[in-house]
Amino acid sequence: MNVIEIQLQNCFGIGKLDHKFDFAQLNTGSFLIYAPNGTMKTSFAKTLELISKNDAKTMPCDRVYDNRPSIHNILVDGNPISTETILVVNTEDSTYDTSNKISSFIASKDLKKKYDAIYSELDEKKGEYIKKLKQVSQSTDCETEFISVFSESHKDTFFELTLNISKLLVDKPKAYSFRYNDIFDKKGNVKKFLEKNQPLLTQYIHNYNDLLNKSRFFKGSNNSFGTFQANELLKSTEDNSYFDAGHKFTLSDNIEINSAKELQLLVQKEITSIVNDEKLKKSFDQVDKSIGANAELRSFKNAIEKDNVLLVELEKYEDFRKKVWLNYISTLPKETLDLVQFYESKKTEIEAIIKEAKKEFVIWEETIKTFNERFYVPFEIKLINQEDVILKEETASLEFNYKDHNQVPVRKDKNTLLSILSKGEQKAFYILQLLFDIESRRQLNQRTLLILDDIADSFDYKNKYAIIEYIKELHHNTNFKLIILTHNFDFYRTVASRLYLDWKAVYMVIKKDNREIELLQGKYRNNVFADFKQRLSNQEVFVSIIPFIRNLIEYTEGSASSNYNLLTSCLHLKANTSSITCNDILHLIHTSFSNTSNQSISFGTKLVKDLVYETADSIERQNTVNEILLENKITLSIAIRLRAEEYMMSKIPNSNTLVITSHQTQELLKHFKTVNSDRSILMTLERVNLMTPENIHVNAFMYEPLIDLSVFHLVDLYKKVKQLA
Repeated sequence: MNVIEIQLQNCFGIGKLDHKFDFAQLNTGSFLIYAPNGTMKTSFAKTLELISKNDAKTMPCDRVYDNRPSIHNILVDGNPISTETILVVNTEDSTYDTSNKISSFIASKDLKKKYDAIYSELDEKKGEYIKKLKQVSQSTDCETEFISVFSESHKDTFFELTLNISKLLVDKPKAYSFRYNDIFDKKGNVKKFLEKNQPLLTQYIHNYNDLLNKSRFFKGSNNSFGTFQANELLKSTEDNSYFDAGHKFTLSDNIEINSAKELQLLVQKEITSIVNDEKLKKSFDQVDKSIGANAELRSFKNAIEKDNVLLVELEKYEDFRKKVWLNYISTLPKETLDLVQFYESKKTEIEAIIKEAKKEFVIWEETIKTFNERFYVPFEIKLINQEDVILKEETASLEFNYKDHNQVPVRKDKNTLLSILSKGEQKAFYILQLLFDIESRRQLNQRTLLILDDIADSFDYKNKYAIIEYIKELHHNTNFKLIILTHNFDFYRTVASRLYLDWKAVYMVIKKDNREIELLQGKYRNNVFADFKQRLSNQEVFVSIIPFIRNLIEYTEGSASSNYNLLTSCLHLKANTSSITCNDILHLIHTSFSNTSNQSISFGTKLVKDLVYETADSIERQNTVNEILLENKITLSIAIRLRAEEYMMSKIPNSNTLVITSHQTQELLKHFKTVNSDRSILMTLERVNLMTPENIHVNAFMYEPLIDLSVFHLVDLYKKVKQLA
């Protein structure tokens, strides 16, 4: 990326922009653009952002005039730019998902390739196993259900849980007559019903246990011999080998059982006797009736009507769920052991890959550490699922700990955190999008055109300088080319200074009447008045230095001094205004700045007021006024005020007797309104008060308001004030 050519036409507020950014010629990594409000900054950033997204449905356009064709060509070294190499950073974008930007950076390609190859094999084996398990359980989502039942940590995987349960397989698993989700439904309606109707369930179980106690075969106690134990006994003797060996069972009433068939008939008879007991059936009917009142439990109702002893098992719902899954998996002993053995053969290799991947994770730890250390915000950020981010490419999970002085930090989610932060703190949070996205591109050696759109706006000074230092680091990184946009004059001057930018890499924007954008060489990055002192023979400069000298004398001699009052009479219409010559002012300049004593002026005998009017008239008549030059704007502002005061005094009766000690233009307007109510005249004079007061004082933060103000607005106002006379 040596030369970037940008050609835009009818892109939002930009009528036309055609500019070449030659990074190679200037040997610079950055261009800085100061754009007054309403000129091009937002439109430029938005245009580049839409180009980067490369979505035909949302390309740049003129949103007001649909018939205007839009052009948006960006060339890099003569070739169309790759859209993925554009990154626009705007801290106003609260929808930006920083976690995805972290996830876009993964471990080295070799590690990822090995990891994916292993899991591809594992997933294939798992898929085959799940198909068989689904046939057994008839569950709609075997894997999820199984994990939810046995998982105790977010790190528990299907393979680890299968490995654990493979050690507990039963020899002769029970085949259940119900489908898994008939009893263990995803909405949890069965569990809610059981909890709500616990008394009915308890009564049924009580009656059931009472019958067991009375049975000659089953017995109820702390270690009861019930239907489950009986079924287990049947399974172990069903091949009759026990009895063929000459063994027999003798019951408590001395009845002997000599074959598996006799045992089966006896058990079935006893169970039938129990479940057909009128008292137990009455308890079941109460439960069944309650179930029938809930349409969502229809499948559950059918299941327990087929096997009402299920209600006994369901007393401990979660234990029964685990027992059911254990039986399901036990029906696939060979398949389960094969899967587990294959997983164990790969497990060591997976752990080695993860160990290597963690070493590379230090990059992200350093990025987060950089943010936490550099930016002053009342929270700290942690990334908590590093392995999954690096190897599985899962979305990063960020943890935010809010801290208030010496209080214990409190964990907050992103949305809650943002709701309690100030605007500046929120913007500092969104700087994460820059850090994470940049680090991702840096690690992938991806050359990128970075558009930074007022990323330090609303920051306090500590955070503002922190981001400037980060920009400086990017400025020296050969993978990145920066176009830095701002409408903050202090930020403009600071960035230009800290990055040691060549003057030709610094621009100020003007917007012509036809909406064409022009980037002119930037000015005023150093002391504005150091330049003015060297050009006193220029009329615009001479007029513009008057308010600066006045402020200096105010600081050194005080506002009561004669020199201060003399200069005030150049900015406001006073009794002596029409007698002050330019030589009088030049003498004060020489006195204030000894190094200007060798400078002379050709207009020394002219009255200051006449020079102000003459110079403003000259600016007004120019076909193309330089919109950047401060001296043009200051001169016009002074001329506008003097002409407005001159007009108002001519209309106010006995104006020469008025005693006004401060805010003269405003005070005159108050008196003028008592004698003139012409709306158009008052609107013009109100604009004078609105646009000029702060512009004629050096302490107006280095004239930033005046730099933002279009010279054409001042020319227009000057014309209207002249027409009042």
